[in-house]
Amino acid sequence: MTSQMKALVKHNFDNGFQLQDVPLPPVSETDVRIRVLRTGICGTDLHIESGDAWAQKSIQLPLIPGHEFAGEVVEVGSDVSTVNVGDIVSGEGHTVCGLCRNCRAGRRHLCKNTEGIGVNRNGAFAEFVTIPESNVWRHSKDIDINLAAIFDPLGNAVHTALTFPIVGEDVVITGAGPIGLMAIKIARHIGARYIVITDVKESRLELARRMGADLAINPQTESLHSAQVTLGMKEGFDIAWEMSGHHSALPEIIDNMGHGGRIALLGLPTTSIDIDWNKVVTHMLTIKGIYGREMFETWYAMTAMVKTGLDVSDVISEVIPAREWQRAFDIARQATSGKIIIDWTDL
Repeated sequence: MTSQMKALVKHNFDNGFQLQDVPLPPVSETDVRIRVLRTGICGTDLHIESGDAWAQKSIQLPLIPGHEFAGEVVEVGSDVSTVNVGDIVSGEGHTVCGLCRNCRAGRRHLCKNTEGIGVNRNGAFAEFVTIPESNVWRHSKDIDINLAAIFDPLGNAVHTALTFPIVGEDVVITGAGPIGLMAIKIARHIGARYIVITDVKESRLELARRMGADLAINPQTESLHSAQVTLGMKEGFDIAWEMSGHHSALPEIIDNMGHGGRIALLGLPTTSIDIDWNKVVTHMLTIKGIYGREMFETWYAMTAMVKTGLDVSDVISEVIPAREWQRAFDIARQATSGKIIIDWTDL
């Protein structure tokens, strides 16, 4: 194997990456080296590419970004026992310390020392990536490699969806980005009654309709209350998944929840949000923050869902060769499509 590989590297906080030759990542006794086949572009990657304020306070340069990926194992460390060369795998994007209270209690997704692959350490926008054995997720040999590459964001959607029981419930999703779009399919697979999703981009609303939403509405022209009227709902939504981060989404959700409604927040707001706390109290609403995936209960759950018929492939809008990485990022930044995937076998 050559000692060099192609990778997208962020050298400074000016816009963009460089596609260049870099040394292969080393493999320790407990590491696994993976030949990357596909990577998905995430909002985090867009922040890093632009070098915005979040990136400047969150990452150290130089950095190879990328945390949504699938590939083939090509080398394992001497102490690795559960992963084999030739396995088709994805990776949990958060590495944890294993020693804090939450890690020792089996709540690794709550580790206070979490580091992100492609954020705090080199990631998967490259021909090869090395991650700890404990972060590897093995797939069946027949899995679609493009689907395997988006198990990380699918896990965000599944983690959010499984936070509260939704069988027979009326669900509202704010934000029809790739995670919100996948959440439609998950809600239907689990057994929600009505599913309403909001977004300001008509192209994404149309995709949401194709993915099975009962109503896909633009909150700038139609309210959640009118959606309830259209569907014949009498008491408000039972479940809400806020996936947009927009400052107007949570207040409107609260105004349209039924008594005892439950709200899961995945979207990260960039501004402060005014909340009617009186309604939260008097309507006995539950609000819970969601981050990443439960390690590894969410991975087991989404694998089982896929094997029993969950099909989120419609969320993949385009697979683009790695040599055209800039075009891939430009499309993703427009926020008018579903998931954009980079093919690292086509350099």
